[in-house]
Amino acid sequence: MNFDFSDDQEEIRHAVARLLDGHTSFEKSHEMLDESAGFDRDLWAKMAEGGWLAVTIPEDYGGAGMGAVELAVLAQEIGRTLAPIPFGAAQYLAIPALVAYGNADQKSALLPNLATGQKIITVALAEGAGFAPGDVSAKVVGGKISGVKSPVSDADVADVAIVAAQDETGASGLYVVDLKAKGASVEPLDAMDPTRPQSRITLNDVAADQLVGADGSAINRLIDGAAVLVAFEQLGVAAHALDISTKYALERTAFGRPIGGFQALKHRMADMFAKIELARSNAFFGAWALAEDDERLPEAAACARLTALDACQFACEESIQIHGGIGYTWVANPHLFLRRGWHLKAMLGPSTIWSERLLGALKTPETLTKKAG
Repeated sequence: MNFDFSDDQEEIRHAVARLLDGHTSFEKSHEMLDESAGFDRDLWAKMAEGGWLAVTIPEDYGGAGMGAVELAVLAQEIGRTLAPIPFGAAQYLAIPALVAYGNADQKSALLPNLATGQKIITVALAEGAGFAPGDVSAKVVGGKISGVKSPVSDADVADVAIVAAQDETGASGLYVVDLKAKGASVEPLDAMDPTRPQSRITLNDVAADQLVGADGSAINRLIDGAAVLVAFEQLGVAAHALDISTKYALERTAFGRPIGGFQALKHRMADMFAKIELARSNAFFGAWALAEDDERLPEAAACARLTALDACQFACEESIQIHGGIGYTWVANPHLFLRRGWHLKAMLGPSTIWSERLLGALKTPETLTKKAG
């Protein structure tokens, strides 16, 4: 098990970093917040042109056919640059669901257009605080779906959603739904990070095309995989928050010396670094488990999620503290990281949910048998 990216994966990281660095900046993020400009369509087009929207899409459907670790490389850079594009829900959940459970017609209709950026897809799991299969109340009767999903990332710009619902027998499943169809409505919500908008989707007897085989167990597996990938995005956010804080602490002076030389700030930055590195090791374990389809994925995903949540939130909050009075202002940059961190926290739920999932993974009969042996 290698807790680092390979040389080829590092080349991928450098390539996507160059693209993102050339099209993102703090100034642009502030402009988008001030103007409520939605996502960066120019960057989206450049990502599609470079093939970065098709990393895990099979070659038969216009993709690169790469794996989860390569996607984790992208996720980390998306987090680092705070890229304002509808990337996460599509890449971490929707496309994996289509690739794993879509039939030939569903894949042919969607994957090539997703690879080129001509269509945008999202995933609608949550109904309030819950997102697990057992928390779903949306219903599919006679091939038509009805229910309310909220919050849903990027639904305001998405053409299609993968929606979790129960069928007439009460069995959980995933369904492809056209968000432009009659009976589907999308209502914007106030979002902590307006560059990653949230919406409420209301569905009234909208045609639903089932992803056969995507049952409750499969949905949980997809959620575990998404947790690992979100953890890498959180790592990118946290590491950059530490970076700008360190630079500020070395430039800002008080009593004739850089404030970074004071012990209190040294301790804050050391704690940020320690939490980030712990989260990084767990994220790499999660990426390995996801790529290898290892049975320990639920445990690895929960560990990655919990430590990344802690590292990201701590680093973003400490960054504001280290910047002092200006750190609380709109014109400063720390709140950009805090906003993205809170969005990523809301995307898959708080630590209490993942603590329960970790306990559940540790208490399975298979795990207990192995530990005893």
